[in-house]
Amino acid sequence: MSDEPEEVSVDTEEVQPIEDEEPVLGPVVEATETPVEEEEEVKPGKKGKKELSAEEIAEQERLQKIIDAREIIDIDPVHEPVEYETTGKGKIMIGPPTLTRFEKARILGARALQLSLGAPPFISVPKDVATSLDLAYAELEKRVIPITIRRVLPNGDFQNIPIDLFD
Repeated sequence: MSDEPEEVSVDTEEVQPIEDEEPVLGPVVEATETPVEEEEEVKPGKKGKKELSAEEIAEQERLQKIIDAREIIDIDPVHEPVEYETTGKGKIMIGPPTLTRFEKARILGARALQLSLGAPPFISVPKDVATSLDLAYAELEKRVIPITIRRVLPNGDFQNIPIDLFD
């Protein structure tokens, strides 16, 4: 093989022009078209907007200079999550002083699952209890389930609250 490109010859043929034949059309149906009236689109102007006076322009420029002179914070300081201490009864600082329905549902569901998988109950089983969910509810009412609720704020701060502190 050589490094030189090969010469390629292009063979072209002359094509005879095709004669245009008249297309065969079906019967002509006359349709009357009504001309569509072009409606002028009225672009609503800036309603309620008026030209600014010289004083208003000067005031806006003054405010713009104040905004431009502000300090720009390039780096947002990293917030370290802080735990709010629970130091006594009634010291729930985050959220309501009672269990929310979501916390209650989560506790009851988790405890009912544990009981249905064979975990020993924390209280003696009452006669009116038929399901593990009923038993979990009875345990929650007596506040014998050893659970701590963690309530978290959007910035990461949190408070761990033992279940016996709730009303």
